[in-house]
Amino acid sequence: MARKKICVLGATGSIGKNTLDVVESNPDSFELVGLSANTDLSGLRALALRYPGIKLALSGLHGPVDGVDFVGKDAVVDLIREVGADIVVNGIAGAAGFIPSLAAIDCGSDLALANKETVVMAWPLVRERAAKSGARILPVDSEHSAVFHLTEAHGKDKLDEIVLTASGGPFRGWSVERLGGVSVAEALAHPTWDMGGKITIDSASLANKGLEVIEAVRLFDVSADQVRVVIHPQSKVHSLVRLVDGSLYAQISQPDMRVPIHNALFWPECRRTPFGKLDLAGQTLTFEKPDEQAFPMLPLAFEAARRGGLYPAAYNAADEVAVDAFIHGRLRFVEIPRVAAAVLDQNWEGGDQSVEAILEGDLRARMIAADAVERRMEAVQ
Repeated sequence: MARKKICVLGATGSIGKNTLDVVESNPDSFELVGLSANTDLSGLRALALRYPGIKLALSGLHGPVDGVDFVGKDAVVDLIREVGADIVVNGIAGAAGFIPSLAAIDCGSDLALANKETVVMAWPLVRERAAKSGARILPVDSEHSAVFHLTEAHGKDKLDEIVLTASGGPFRGWSVERLGGVSVAEALAHPTWDMGGKITIDSASLANKGLEVIEAVRLFDVSADQVRVVIHPQSKVHSLVRLVDGSLYAQISQPDMRVPIHNALFWPECRRTPFGKLDLAGQTLTFEKPDEQAFPMLPLAFEAARRGGLYPAAYNAADEVAVDAFIHGRLRFVEIPRVAAAVLDQNWEGGDQSVEAILEGDLRARMIAADAVERRMEAVQ
């Protein structure tokens, strides 16, 4: 059997590195044909030495750059079109991953998707393009991978409820008052997962879980009322589904991103893997309700999911702007949801059916969020 051709976007980041581990563990099954990075030129060049002859793209710099095939804002799309991968793994962080996802789908490549913003911003368009090209969208987030495989095993017609688990981040159990003095370093200290900076802060605020709520509603075609979130600090249960008979089924493993990546790359086969195996003996698994008063990014996400249209895209854009402002000392941690609420107070009905409308909505939301950040800074001064 021919090896599957794999293109990895965001190859020097957390998802990219884990994907390369999976590929290297299965040399008879996979062939790397393309790698991309944003600005990490040294990391990309190191990978070029490790995989001689592979095609490379660098999106965050201007070309030409010695040894890199594609450079600049269109570099990732050009790479995808050039290499003709069977599967594109999208590990790009944030809204920047949206257009590359569309490019992969339009080329007919299956999309192993860790970039949740693709679904949050533009699911109706993405679903339509995938249906047209025949591309399959395979979730790589551990939670959505779990739900995907559980639903495939038990049948979509039997699904009654999706239960997404959340570690609770570094501030689980903290009061609103205590959260007022949170530092960037504290927000980056995740207790169980090793992730990029933005997603780690989103985990601390529960915005990441909010984005995953929206993603679950869209990916699995359920209402927001059919999605629940529970805090599970051990991060062993990666999500659950409740069937119509009331039974709960869970996917359980060690917190290792190589497990959902492995499952996506091999889909629809179920292959043996050395990653993530968990011995339940001696384990204690606990669950609790999230504190929506202390972490309002979660209820704001449910609101965006219920409203549809461009509300999910606006939620994502507001969060990206607010988190960046927090990282650079221009906003307090507790003000991130206040910026998001200010953006969601605007009208975001419709507008999610074309690339142009989605990008215009994203830009408008960012401008409103940036203005909200400025006004909060002025109020402090």
